Amino acid sequence: MSGIINDNHTKSSAGDPIYAGLKSDILSGRLKSGLPLRQDDIARDHGVSKIPVREALRRLEVEGLVVFEKNKGARVRHFSEVEILQLIDIRLALECRALELAVDNMIASDLCAMRTLLDEYARTTDITRSSAINAQFHNMLYEPCDNPQLLGLIDDLQQKLGQHLRLLVTEASRLERTMHEHNEILSACEAGDAAAAVLHLRHHIETTKKEVAAFMRRGK
Repeated sequence: MSGIINDNHTKSSAGDPIYAGLKSDILSGRLKSGLPLRQDDIARDHGVSKIPVREALRRLEVEGLVVFEKNKGARVRHFSEVEILQLIDIRLALECRALELAVDNMIASDLCAMRTLLDEYARTTDITRSSAINAQFHNMLYEPCDNPQLLGLIDDLQQKLGQHLRLLVTEASRLERTMHEHNEILSACEAGDAAAAVLHLRHHIETTKKEVAAFMRRGK
């Protein structure tokens, strides 16, 4: 025998599909921030007891998507304006480092795919599609960094922001400005200039943060 098989990670529970469904609904924005999550209702909808529902909600609490309030139960996590801006600051640090590592590993097909994506971005008028393309472009920038743990942290942060917050960022940012800065970042990558690419990315995210802050102050 070469070792003992540990199957803890392969076991499933009755809470798994509940967890997956709630998580998908939260990240997509179908369950709005601050919405109460009533265990009795969820259990009835899934035909289970409250035990797997509670298990699913606790897992989502660990991931920062759900909060439990005393005498009120669980609700979808609401991020304050300050917390949103703090998450963008964390995004700045993680993504700049990922891009710094990624540039030297980029190959022609990576650069071509990103250029094609930006061409589509320029033609898109739907805000939901623009948001999705924006997220895809940034993910393609960082993927060659060859650091799965760093990419995992970036993905976790994107999940915390959620689809509704990503749409807020897209709505708050001016399309012309975003297109120009994306092109600056990609041009630096095409030139193999990691320092310039990171400089452009830092400016891009910092400007986005300012626009989001102004957007929220106006209450739009």
